[in-house]
Amino acid sequence: MHKASLKDFFLLITLAAIWGSAFFNIKIASDTYTPITLAFGRIFFAALVLVLYCWMKGIKIEAFGEHWKMYALIGVVNLILPFFFISFGIIKVQSNMAAILMSTAPIFATILGQLFIQDERINLLKLLGIAIGFMGIIYLFSDDLLINESNFLYALIIILGPFFYTLGGLFSLKLKHIKNETVTTSILIWAVIIFLPILFIVDNPTELRPSWSSTISLFYLGVVATAIAWLMRFYILKNNGLVFQSQVAYIIPIFGLIFGYLFLGEKITYKIIVALVAVLISTYLIEKSKKAKTT
Repeated sequence: MHKASLKDFFLLITLAAIWGSAFFNIKIASDTYTPITLAFGRIFFAALVLVLYCWMKGIKIEAFGEHWKMYALIGVVNLILPFFFISFGIIKVQSNMAAILMSTAPIFATILGQLFIQDERINLLKLLGIAIGFMGIIYLFSDDLLINESNFLYALIIILGPFFYTLGGLFSLKLKHIKNETVTTSILIWAVIIFLPILFIVDNPTELRPSWSSTISLFYLGVVATAIAWLMRFYILKNNGLVFQSQVAYIIPIFGLIFGYLFLGEKITYKIIVALVAVLISTYLIEKSKKAKTT
C-alpha cells in the first residue's frame, strides 16, 4: 500500500467537505421527507447519475455479472443501512452532533482492519493518531455533547451508520481489481432494486408533499454527496486503504461547522483551530505508522 501523496490528501479533504455539507442538507430534506424515502432518494438519484456517466464513458456495468452477490451485499451494508440510520437518527439529533458521532468510523476501521486486513495491523503510532484525532473532535463539540433520554436511542442509531460504512468498505476491498466506476454503479443499482419494494411496503412516498427546498437538498445529497463522493471514496479506499480513508470522518465535523457558519451564522471559535491541528496530527501519525512498517 503506497504512501499517501498530496493528491490523496486533497481528495480526502474534498470528500470531507462534500460530506460535511450533507448534514445540514439532510436536516433540510427531512423537513418534508421521511427517513426511508430520504435514504432511497439519495440512492436513486445517485444511481441515475452514475448509470448515465458509465453509458457516456463506455464503461461496462457488471451489476448482474459474476460478482452480483457481492454488489448486492455492499449495496445493503454500504448504502441502504447507513443512509437510513443517519436519516432516522438526525430527526432528534442536531446536525453537528450527528457529524461527531460519524467520527467513530476510524475506530471501527482500526478494529476491523486489525481483524481482517494484514496491511492494516495496529501499532502504537496508529493508536495514538486515532486517539488524538477523536479527542480533537470531542473537544470541538464539547459544549454540545448533550445526549439525553429523548435522543439517546437516536444517537446510537447514528453510530450504526459509520459502523456499516466501514464494514461495507471492508467488503469492497474484495473488488479492488474491478474498475472504480463499475463497482460504485453496480452497488447503487442493487441498492435501488432491494430498497424499492421495501420503500412501498414500509412507507408510501406518493402521499408526501415535499417542499422545493427539501427536494433540492435531496437532489444534492444524491448527485453530489452520494454519486460523486462515492466515486472519490472508493478511489481513496483502493489506493490508500481502509484506515486512511476513514480519516475523512475526523475532518467532516469541521466542515460541518464551517458550513453552519456560512449558511446559519454559527460562530467559529478557537476550538476549531485546536481540532484542526489535532486532525492533521492524527492523519500524520497514522500515515507515519504505515511508513514505519515498510522501513
